[in-house]
Amino acid sequence: MRLIRLGAEPSAIGADVRAALTACGVGTEVLGGVALIGVQPPDCPVPLDAIVVLPKGVLVIVGVDLPDPAVKLEAPLGGQWKIDGWPLVSQDGAPNPATEAVAAATAVAQRIQAMRAEPLPVSTVVAVGPFVSQVVQPTVDLNRGVRVLHPKPSTVLSAARELATSTVPCTADHAVKLLAILQTTGTPPDARSLLSEGFPDAVSDLAAANTMLIPKSAIKPLIARKRLPGKLTWPYLAGAALVALILVVWLVVALPGDDEPAVATPAPTSTQPTTVVVDGTTFVPKDMKKDADCQTQAFGDVKAWLIANDCGVLLRAIYETTVKDKKATVMVADMDVFDAPSAKALHAVVALPGSGGISGLDGKPLENAAFANATKGSHVTLAFAVWSGGAGDPALEPIAKQALRLPVTR
Repeated sequence: MRLIRLGAEPSAIGADVRAALTACGVGTEVLGGVALIGVQPPDCPVPLDAIVVLPKGVLVIVGVDLPDPAVKLEAPLGGQWKIDGWPLVSQDGAPNPATEAVAAATAVAQRIQAMRAEPLPVSTVVAVGPFVSQVVQPTVDLNRGVRVLHPKPSTVLSAARELATSTVPCTADHAVKLLAILQTTGTPPDARSLLSEGFPDAVSDLAAANTMLIPKSAIKPLIARKRLPGKLTWPYLAGAALVALILVVWLVVALPGDDEPAVATPAPTSTQPTTVVVDGTTFVPKDMKKDADCQTQAFGDVKAWLIANDCGVLLRAIYETTVKDKKATVMVADMDVFDAPSAKALHAVVALPGSGGISGLDGKPLENAAFANATKGSHVTLAFAVWSGGAGDPALEPIAKQALRLPVTR
C-alpha cells in the first residue's frame, strides 16, 4: 500500500490508523491500494483520517476518540453507544459518533458520482480508541458496509477484505482519476506506479477477458477446382485488351487538347476580424489558442472533473474592450466534452462558487475575475473579465456575459 499524507490526522486515534496502514507495506503482498492521509475532499463535512482507494472498493476512515479505553464497546448505528455498559455521552448530544462518519462517506460517494469517476463501493470505517478490546455491532449495520473497530493491521486488513468486493476492479488509469478528485492538493501518482499496488492495466485486463463464448468455426477443406484449358483463356484476354483500347481512344477524344496549364483556384482565406460587437460593446481580438489537453490548462474542481472525464479540445481567445474609457481584458474558453450529458455534468461543477476554472494563455488563473458560463450541446463555455493589469471588479460581470457570445476560433 502506498501512503500519501496530505495533512494531519484530525483525531488522536488517527496516528494508529496511519500505523496500521503503514504496516501493510508497499505493494500487493498484504493489501495494495493507495491511502490518502489527513484528507478532506470538497463537500465533505469533516476532515478524514484516511481514504483508502483499493482496486475493488473505497474505505472512508473516520477516527473517534473515546474518553477512556474500553473492554467492550456496543456500537449500533441507530442507537446509543455504550462503553462497558455505560452510555457514551458526546458533547454535542448525539447518541453516537457514527452518524458523522456515515455522512462523510456519503459525501465522498456523491463526489465520485458527480465527477463521473469509476464507480466503486464506498464503505465506512469508524476507528475508535485509545483502545477497545471488543466491538459489538448489529448484523444489519454490518450488512450496510459499516465497520467500527480499533485500528491495528489485522482489523484494518479484515475490514478491507470484507468491504472491497467489487466484481469489476478499478484499473490503474481510472485510479489516477479517482485519486485526483478526492485530493485537493498535490498530484496523484501516475498509472505506471499504481500497477505495483494491485490496480490492473486496462490492456492486460482486456486481454485476460474470458473468450470461451467465442464459437469455433469449422474449417472446411479446400476443394481443388479444375483449371480451364489454356486454349479457352486467349479469347477472354483478347476481348479485355480490345475494351481497354476503346477506352483509351475515347479518353483522348473526350479530354480537351489545349496545352494551357490548369490554373489552381485559390482556397478562400478567412481573416481574423478586427473587431467584434456584442450588444453595442466592441471587442478587439488579441490572441487565440487551441489545446487538445484540457486538464493541463484547468485548476480546482474543473481540473479534477477533466481528469476523470474526456475532453476533446479546449479553445481559448483573448479580447480587449473599453468600459468607460478604461481598458478591460476578456478571456473566453470553450471545452468540447463530446456529448450533452457530459456538458451538463461539467457545467454543474463550474457553476459552483470556488470550483476553479481555466487558466489564461500564460498558464495562470485570472484572479478575482468577473465570471460567466454557459452550455450548449457538447460544449461548455467560460468567460472571464478583468481590468487590464489584472484587477477584478464585479462591475465587469455584464462584459463577461456578453463575452460568452464571442468567437473562439480564427
